[in-house]
Amino acid sequence: MPVQRIVSLLPAATEIVCALGLESQLAGRSHECDYPESVKQLPVCTGAHIPDGLSSAAIDQKVKQLLTDALSVYSVNREQIKQLQPDVVITQAQCEVCAVSLPEVEKALDDYLENPASIISLQPATLNEIMGTIVEVATALQVRPQGHALVEELEERLDIIRHKLKFVEARPTVACIEWLEPLMLSGNWIPELVQLAGGTPILAERGKHSPYIEWADLWEANPEVIVVMPCGFAIERTLREMHILLQLPGFSDLQAVKNKRLYVADGNHYFNRPGPRIADAAEMLAEMIFPKQFVFGYEGEGWIKFEV
Repeated sequence: MPVQRIVSLLPAATEIVCALGLESQLAGRSHECDYPESVKQLPVCTGAHIPDGLSSAAIDQKVKQLLTDALSVYSVNREQIKQLQPDVVITQAQCEVCAVSLPEVEKALDDYLENPASIISLQPATLNEIMGTIVEVATALQVRPQGHALVEELEERLDIIRHKLKFVEARPTVACIEWLEPLMLSGNWIPELVQLAGGTPILAERGKHSPYIEWADLWEANPEVIVVMPCGFAIERTLREMHILLQLPGFSDLQAVKNKRLYVADGNHYFNRPGPRIADAAEMLAEMIFPKQFVFGYEGEGWIKFEV
């Protein structure tokens, strides 16, 4: 198997490469790639145009402004990538907000590298497609058997949840909140994970982009379980803005809140990354939705119960 120099501009792709046993071939990463911990020592090849410390509303406004002005939310460090001379660059074509996009990478690398690099662009929207991207990356990096083995291992973990819930009939309604202001629910693979973990997803559809919703829609749906998992936010960051939800008229009267079934999860590391830790996300949802049946040990680190 030839050694390849890989630059990953997508956190999920970095995790896939490492899970395939190819971390030693990673030459560079994006500014958001932070798992496993050891990848943080790699050269950073991207930057963000959004200042740190902005509120959810301000981030949303800044992103919309950049995209309206036909500017990217992220920048690609062409000089850094040129120095690294990669054989393979991995990026995504799904969301201009989540990571460096394919057009941005193509523009940055066009006629710039001494030797042209292969560009792998990932855009999974469902659980099956996430598994497919793992095999796709493994195939491109000439370790296809390892890709199939990794997918098989992840599917076995998901099957444990499915099997344990096989005869459960009562499936609580679940709202997964992906952004606080404006209010947005989690789409793509999240409704599927909720269903797998024994819940009934509301107001968002499997395989479709995360929808903005009105507070009245959530109030009317009155979910039995609410999981707050903002995109790109760890638990501590989300806790700083929970007041946005608490100030909504009647929020404390929702049955999820009254029954102490309001949770905050680490959206950044688990739910927003379509890679190997998607199995962790499913296990966390199972713990939150059916706490008596599942204890995987994520409480406190991957998710917490929020007391109002």
